[in-house]
Amino acid sequence: MVALRVYEDGEVVRVEVTDEGSDVPLPPIPDRVDPLSESGCGLWLVRELSSAWGTTREATGRTVWFQIALG
Repeated sequence: MVALRVYEDGEVVRVEVTDEGSDVPLPPIPDRVDPLSESGCGLWLVRELSSAWGTTREATGRTVWFQIALG
């Protein structure tokens, strides 16, 4: 099960993706990615395109969130 939430307050858009997660920590994010790679680019894209991002862990799963500044 995956939940997607999108919020906008006039200054930022915040996107939250929550799933059941795992006990494994987030994978390391590379400094650069191979443009032909079929995996491993998701968190790199989040880091590169967002104004802020992070993760939270709860009993029900893990949430990865990011914000993009408007204007």
